[in-house]
Amino acid sequence: MSNADEEHDGEKPKGVFTTLLADGEWLFQKGEYKKAIDSFTTALALKPDDKSCLVGRSKCFLKTGNAENALKDAEASLKYDKTYFEGLYQKAEALYYMAEFEFALVFYQRGQKLRPQIQGFRLGIQKAQEAIENSVGSPSTVQLAVKGDLSFLKEDEEAQQNAIRNLTKDKPKNIQKNPKRKKTTKQLLGEFYGDRKYLENLMKDKDLIKGRTKGGEQLQDVLQSCLTYLDTCSDFWSQEQPIFPKEKSSKLKPHHSSNSEPAQYLLKNLQQIDEELTSGNAAESLKKVNEVMKEVQKWSEKEVPSKKEILGSLHSCTGNVLFHLGDMDKAIEHHQKDLELAKQCKLREAMSRALDNIGRVYARTGQFEQAIEFWEIKIPLVSDNLEKTWLFHEIGWSYLELNRHEKARDYGLRSVVAAKEIADEKWQMNANVLVAQSELNLGNLESCVSRFEEALNMAKHQGDDSAMTAIQKAMDEAKQQLPHLSR
Repeated sequence: MSNADEEHDGEKPKGVFTTLLADGEWLFQKGEYKKAIDSFTTALALKPDDKSCLVGRSKCFLKTGNAENALKDAEASLKYDKTYFEGLYQKAEALYYMAEFEFALVFYQRGQKLRPQIQGFRLGIQKAQEAIENSVGSPSTVQLAVKGDLSFLKEDEEAQQNAIRNLTKDKPKNIQKNPKRKKTTKQLLGEFYGDRKYLENLMKDKDLIKGRTKGGEQLQDVLQSCLTYLDTCSDFWSQEQPIFPKEKSSKLKPHHSSNSEPAQYLLKNLQQIDEELTSGNAAESLKKVNEVMKEVQKWSEKEVPSKKEILGSLHSCTGNVLFHLGDMDKAIEHHQKDLELAKQCKLREAMSRALDNIGRVYARTGQFEQAIEFWEIKIPLVSDNLEKTWLFHEIGWSYLELNRHEKARDYGLRSVVAAKEIADEKWQMNANVLVAQSELNLGNLESCVSRFEEALNMAKHQGDDSAMTAIQKAMDEAKQQLPHLSR
């Protein structure tokens, strides 16, 4: 009786919310953005974490020129689901209109990987790349876009804002020069060099880096990702605009493409390869990547010190294309070459990438023992909690396929823990289903039902009707076995 009353009490707010959301979307279509913001704001008072509503209001803010509030809403929509593609697109759009082109590009690319069929991500990548190219040589036109990442800090609001202001304001130009590498990095990064120094100083604060973001990420990981990003920019720009002593510069004449520097040549062609693949033309993508491979092999390591790293990336790309074409044996060969080059160059991330891809190919072909072998080697190389969540989950499912249920349960539990650390409800749901399936096969029916219930709650919170139906069905089947166990 009380349950029915509770359900009845919940009907009115749900109806009001749905009406307000629909009104907001209708007003947006009519171009009445301020009225739409009011409607979305009222709806969010009822359901503060609703993703669709946050994205809707973000779009309105962007239309009214309020990109900062648009970014805040887009980030809020990603709070519990980092893979929510509409939120990713809206975050990328907000960053783009704030002239944060490099970070906009990161989120356009992330969204494209999740939903390659969506044209908006491809167009976003194109316009962000063009904006970056137009900005190269004029660093002041591209500000360091860390506002989005540091706004999740659990520390007090004043500390957050101070950190953001310090990272975005002009830095002193008289930074002390030390080794050649530091001098070169300073020249390449320009005013961003001061940002890098500031981030390095934050990393030295042992109490600060132990903190976590509202999304569950460790602050140390967030800061390190910013540093890694700046280093990547430095490496990219060093190839696009090499800094050589004047007496040597005239001697270095590349043999490769007559009209392009290495970075420009690769950027252009890899984009074309990706576009062909995402549009379903894998055969043309393979043809293109083979052409680029042959061209890169002509380069000398003196001209392009990162030649092996580039070749590794091309082998990885080739392997992925062959995977789409269903040629798994050749795909493995190229991913193995990627792994060999990554080991030679001692590239941690490239090794992780290659091990990941090899595992995927083996899992797709039903060779779960081999998949597990490579994925377990990858574990120590992974620092990102979202990637850990996925990796533990995949290893667990592979063990489940091999009927090694205790191992499957153990990895499922590790996936649950990792998902909780980043407050990702979708992956908590997936991981709990894995644990429940393992417990079912082990005969631990009460634990199985408990895990299914947890997963069901997560599905309800996300409004995932298909997941709710599947989990409910599996849980009901498990519950039917409970009375037989007690007899």
